[in-house]
Amino acid sequence: VQLVESGGGLVQAGGSLRLSCAASGRQFSGLAMGWFRQAPGKERQFLATIDWSGGRTYVVASVKGRFTISRDNAKNTVYLQMNGLKPEDTAVYYCAGRSGWVASDKAAYDYWGQGTQVTVSS
Repeated sequence: VQLVESGGGLVQAGGSLRLSCAASGRQFSGLAMGWFRQAPGKERQFLATIDWSGGRTYVVASVKGRFTISRDNAKNTVYLQMNGLKPEDTAVYYCAGRSGWVASDKAAYDYWGQGTQVTVSS
């Protein structure tokens, strides 16, 4: 599976971005998907996950209410809508995929994108 993120960029604090992750190479609809981020000098942090159908989602408490994960299996794409962005949200954002159930452990994911940079200015 190949995953390609897009939608990152520079935004002012309080702004919004929608990240997209396009999948190719195998049946996307069979995969649980997740979003992670990694700031310089920090470990990769789990943000959100969604099951194969889109019916089950989980968002980590630190961004819940600001970030929303969704997917469109017809377009082989998973999204991360980010609202109310803060400077501390600055990081490289990665999407990831795995067969089976949703997961928050990055070690559980088999497929990773190359990442997209999000920079939030104050």
